[in-house]
Amino acid sequence: MSGSGTDRTKAGRDLEGPVVILVEPQLGENIGMTARAMGNFALSRLRIVKPRDGWPNIAAQRAAAGADHILERAELFDTVQAAVADLDLLFATTARAHDQAKPVVAPEGAAREITAHIAGGGRAGILFGRERAGLENDEVALANRIITYPVNPGFASLNLAQAVLLMGYEWFKLATAGALPFEMPERSERASQHQIDAFFENLVRELDKVEFLRPAEKRDTMLVNLRNIFTRMEPTKQDMHTLHGVVMAIAEGRKGPAKGGVLDGEQATRLRALLAEHAQGTLTSESGTVRGLARMLRRNPTDAERILWQSLSRDRRFAGQFKRQTPVGRHIPDFVSFVHRIAIELINPGETEVIVAERAARGTWLEARGYKVIGMTTADVERDLQTELAKVEASLRK
Repeated sequence: MSGSGTDRTKAGRDLEGPVVILVEPQLGENIGMTARAMGNFALSRLRIVKPRDGWPNIAAQRAAAGADHILERAELFDTVQAAVADLDLLFATTARAHDQAKPVVAPEGAAREITAHIAGGGRAGILFGRERAGLENDEVALANRIITYPVNPGFASLNLAQAVLLMGYEWFKLATAGALPFEMPERSERASQHQIDAFFENLVRELDKVEFLRPAEKRDTMLVNLRNIFTRMEPTKQDMHTLHGVVMAIAEGRKGPAKGGVLDGEQATRLRALLAEHAQGTLTSESGTVRGLARMLRRNPTDAERILWQSLSRDRRFAGQFKRQTPVGRHIPDFVSFVHRIAIELINPGETEVIVAERAARGTWLEARGYKVIGMTTADVERDLQTELAKVEASLRK
């Protein structure tokens, strides 16, 4: 994990852990990264034996990434014997067999022994060797136990900080009983069987409307499989509310206000009537409202509008030449070509007198400014689109 996981507002763990002893480390960066690894797992006591590049070391401070408190309290020694003199349980880490008759343990086994030893009042430490050569035989001889890592025997070399991190992880996991720093937020209470049944009935009702559950002989099996999907997930009450909303949004989507929805004739007429009534008394300062209504119509085309717009935008004769529901002054024709100064008006069945009057006024206004207005009924567009497109093409040629 990167530094982004560090929360300075939280108190760190204050645990009594083993001493980490670095024997003749070569690079300050490795010492700094070791301190960072120690900080991750609440190891705070660092001892350094004869660092090659001297001490203090600016490279170590840069690499510590905030673990300066460990470096500031680090103790410096001239010999390994002096660094381990006060410890009564010492482990030496190595990837090589040193042919010494002493127990060899993995990190988790060492962590168990260290935890128990410190709990009993003892003082434990872990030796980590040089980056290139590791620990020498006489240094390993000082230890009570050898720690080796279960790594790829063909590539057993670990970076110094990596070796410390793995050991720190195993110790910290035991010392904290494996407690994680956070957990999943509390969910809402589980949905009752009644809620699941109500949702499932609603789902099946909508699936029947689109004939999803067929053939008939497979209906029962499909229903069982569907129900098992939801019972396996152990949904909460909030999950059920969300799923209800999803099903209803899909079921009503064609008539809903979402982008790409489709108005039926009655809804389109009501919206156009509202637009027409508003336009009768519109002032310049109110143009934002008119444009807002136009956007609603543009997002919710009727079937006839959608069919005609697809042809006008894809047919090579008209592509790129028309816009839909675009204001021309204070008026908004259904389709307009500014290049050819042509406006197309779709006439819906059952239009109110207000709509008819507003369209006539719009036509007069447009014609006075050099626009040709073409009227089309939605029934003609849906029944014989090519004939209506031929009218538009003929107007382009004039």
